[in-house]
Amino acid sequence: MRTEELRGCAGLFDEYTELRVQENRSIAITMINGDVTSNRRASQGGVSARVNKNGVWGFCSASNLSDATFERVVSRATHDAKFLDSREKRGKGDLPATNCKGEFDYATKHERRSQKELLDFVRKLDEHIQQHCKGLSSRLVTLQALDMQKTLLTSEGSLGYSMTPRALIYVDMTITTDGEPISLLGSYGGLGHFEDQFHGLDALYADLDRQYEHLQHKASGIYAEAGVKECILDADLAGILAHEAIGHTTEADYVMGGSVARSYMDREVASPLVTLVDFAHTALGKTCPVPVHIDDEGTTAKDVTIIEDGVLKSYMHNKETASHFESQPQGNARAFLFSDEPLIRMRNTAILPGTSKLDDMIASIDDGYYLMKPGNGQADSTSEFMFAVVQGYEIKNGKLGRGLKDLTISGVAFDLLKTVSMLSDDMKWTGAGMCGKKQPIPVGMGGPAIKCSVNIGGK
Repeated sequence: MRTEELRGCAGLFDEYTELRVQENRSIAITMINGDVTSNRRASQGGVSARVNKNGVWGFCSASNLSDATFERVVSRATHDAKFLDSREKRGKGDLPATNCKGEFDYATKHERRSQKELLDFVRKLDEHIQQHCKGLSSRLVTLQALDMQKTLLTSEGSLGYSMTPRALIYVDMTITTDGEPISLLGSYGGLGHFEDQFHGLDALYADLDRQYEHLQHKASGIYAEAGVKECILDADLAGILAHEAIGHTTEADYVMGGSVARSYMDREVASPLVTLVDFAHTALGKTCPVPVHIDDEGTTAKDVTIIEDGVLKSYMHNKETASHFESQPQGNARAFLFSDEPLIRMRNTAILPGTSKLDDMIASIDDGYYLMKPGNGQADSTSEFMFAVVQGYEIKNGKLGRGLKDLTISGVAFDLLKTVSMLSDDMKWTGAGMCGKKQPIPVGMGGPAIKCSVNIGGK
């Protein structure tokens, strides 16, 4: 639904109201050792209304779209907000006012591929792996695509439309060595429809060949030594650290819940080399993996500089927390499904690049590790973290050495950031990020490589 079709619903609003029409369309094709195990398309869509009255909320959603449905969900959400206000009597008054308009469409201009053509594409990838990656005990190829299409109208006059597609290929390769399975997962693609992300197979074949080479190094590699080591965290690891261990602690709802960042505002929390930003839609002149121009409260999305030159400067807000902290919302309220209420969410979180070359960073370490890809992990409200690392190399006398088998890193993220001594001069993003805060949602994570001290878990 485009904006003009929703504009006429403004007359239904009696209180502060957000009316959102949304459809999520997904594709999933999975092949394991040449056998198709999943081949589906799905769609979830509908309309929701959210109403605020003096600090309490009413919310209602429905899966069908009609003028009568729009009227019903607005009426029900308004009734619930007024009822709760009469009981709770919070008396918080108005939320920060925002008013913005725009249409932001990242859909492909190319002819769309059929499900059969997508399945044939996956088959060709699997055939290439089978022919060129010898000795694998198993292989898995997955194609996933997600289109998020939203139209929003608010009582303050915000009117926005967005189409944000994402297409990804995941490849998991496994070698069995001495009875032990050694695996490496690669992800390829990002913002855009399949037709924009994957023009041909040659570039992807080259990526798969590199992944296989890294897997071979890992299979014949060593276990890391336990203890605190000088390390280089490549962009994928630096990005997940910025998101999981720092970003979540500075989401204002978590701050109000007692996260460690509550007492860190305007204090030094990292090396002066570190500036960490949650980008709205554009970073260093390029479109981010998950561009957000208008959030789901009708706020213009702007960059949030969380840490500047090592000092904590900002939290991420929705309208309610911005009012509490006497700040301004910058477009971090996002919902995954039409039936979800917007939550404070990151968009594209990264440390800004520095001035060093990666080769010089490696050369500066006598005995340490170059850690490249994260696996599973977790972080909590104290910024304490533990992440698996599934790809990396030892560094000896300033040179890369043997591959590393799976290991873990752990520590307190704010303490780790204080040890950062070099940042590479490039910026890399992963387009496959998903955040699971109460509801899943696509996010961008990335940054430069960072040199720091980190606690390594050995065998």
